[in-house]
Amino acid sequence: MLRDYPISPPDTTSPRASLESFLVLMAEADRVWQEVRDEFRDSDQAFLSEDQSRRVEVVRLLISKAREIFDLSDIPETARTSVGVEIVLQFQEILDRIFLPSLEQIPGQRAGSFLHAKEASDLPERWTLPGTSIVFQRSDATKGDLKYLVSRETVDRIPEDYESVKMFPTRSDKGEDFYEYYIYTPGYLVAPRWYDLILAGPDWLQNQFMSQAYWQWIALTLLVLVAVSIPVMLQRWNRWRAVPLSDVHRRLRGFQQPLLQLIVVITFRYLVDEQINITGAPMIAIGTFSSVVMWVSLAWLAYQSVDLLASYVTKNPAMPTASLDSSLLLSAFRLFGLAFAVITLGYGATRIGIPIYGVIAGLGVGGLAVALAAQPTLENLIGGVILYADRMVRVGEYCEFEGFSGTVEAIGIRSTRLRALDRTLITVANSDLAKRKIVNFSRRDRFLFRHTIGLRYETGRDQVMSVVREIHGFFSSHPKVLNQIALRVSLVGYGTYSVDIEIFSYISTSDRDEFLMIQEELLLEISRIIKENGSDFAFPSNVTYLGRDSGLPTAKGEERPQGKNKAPLHGDRTDDLMDMASEA
Repeated sequence: MLRDYPISPPDTTSPRASLESFLVLMAEADRVWQEVRDEFRDSDQAFLSEDQSRRVEVVRLLISKAREIFDLSDIPETARTSVGVEIVLQFQEILDRIFLPSLEQIPGQRAGSFLHAKEASDLPERWTLPGTSIVFQRSDATKGDLKYLVSRETVDRIPEDYESVKMFPTRSDKGEDFYEYYIYTPGYLVAPRWYDLILAGPDWLQNQFMSQAYWQWIALTLLVLVAVSIPVMLQRWNRWRAVPLSDVHRRLRGFQQPLLQLIVVITFRYLVDEQINITGAPMIAIGTFSSVVMWVSLAWLAYQSVDLLASYVTKNPAMPTASLDSSLLLSAFRLFGLAFAVITLGYGATRIGIPIYGVIAGLGVGGLAVALAAQPTLENLIGGVILYADRMVRVGEYCEFEGFSGTVEAIGIRSTRLRALDRTLITVANSDLAKRKIVNFSRRDRFLFRHTIGLRYETGRDQVMSVVREIHGFFSSHPKVLNQIALRVSLVGYGTYSVDIEIFSYISTSDRDEFLMIQEELLLEISRIIKENGSDFAFPSNVTYLGRDSGLPTAKGEERPQGKNKAPLHGDRTDDLMDMASEA
């Protein structure tokens, strides 16, 4: 059966078929194993030959088939393979030390018959091996399949039962405990050549504690120290190194930590499983913890990969980094990377044994509380979507809102960052920014040129009209002045100390720096026109007029009182004051 159908499962359609399949599989596995082990031990080879490695794989296949006879659903999936091997070997040693009834006395047909569920309807739901607590439990039939497996309760008791019977002699003549050799020697089934160094060492290295030899505990401790120190040393080294200026190089450096952790944990797990061969409860703990680290590293690496891809795409010359599309694309990549990492962690949790789907279902019960707690975050997320959808602002644009102004540097998932003119960084939540009145100076399609110039009052009428005509003509001929929309150069009034001329026009540019250069050119040309026409700019001035105080008026029939303070001014003094006033 094994030669003709090497990938077929063991026959478990009845208690007899399950027990007989296990005995046949393990008898063949024990025979092949002893042949390979004795050949390698008696030879001078440093490693197993190709034929020996192939036969070891056959033994591994036989043991994995024998493992299918047990209900291992209570064992975490991360440690199910290694613990299953121990259960198989312990169960073999138990059966080798107890009385087994004749196979004809066990319910069911012989192994290899593969009964259909309808044909086995008269079989019991469970069968107990006489004189023991070993139970073969009938599992639910799926798609016509029928399975009698060693029950979960029996699997839980197998290590205790083995400890109870291992001191008794075996019924076979193999002369050694297959399970004991497996757990106290390195390698898988066949000890590697370096194990001779352990055997040549002190005898106390072979002493046992918690189903492990002393040398195994020492090797495990050293491996743990090395596995922990390598990522810590890398983290400290990166802290001492200078931060790369390139954004892509910074993200490439972010790959180092999760990638190194992943390599370390895979190497650590290989050395613990295949070389030192840690078994039992320590192996379950190590398998669970290493699986947690591995899946967290994979999730971290997945997020960093998406982040690196986002950086590469946004740095592409075809996608300007100062555009809203680039910012939106970066945020979308980060959301995708976060979702990818969460999905990876969720899958890893199911592999470890955490009922992640039950946790998700439980979140539905407290969904209202979670929604209320996450309300600010959701508001900011929706606010960011509104900013993207309405295209209110872009990265690189200069905006003003409620007394704050600056250039938009980034539009993130939760907040928007602006760089003010004094180089301070302003961070505003997206939900708040979406509600505010935003003045976007960068969206102007043209700039307004509106100035009022004042000429001196000494400027004559012809001079004023000449200034107006020449300024209008210059503006009309300038390529950047939109004269067809609104160009107005006119006398608008007489000011306190000047004749006011207003110039109103639009400059065809959306770049503020270009507008300032054009405005400078226009203002200088206006100054030239004014001075060439014999006028100049007015400046604030005051004219003071002095007059003679005639005193208070007198009533009818009364004479004006005479006093020293009301004495009339002399004629020559009055003339002098009038001359001074006229000069002023």
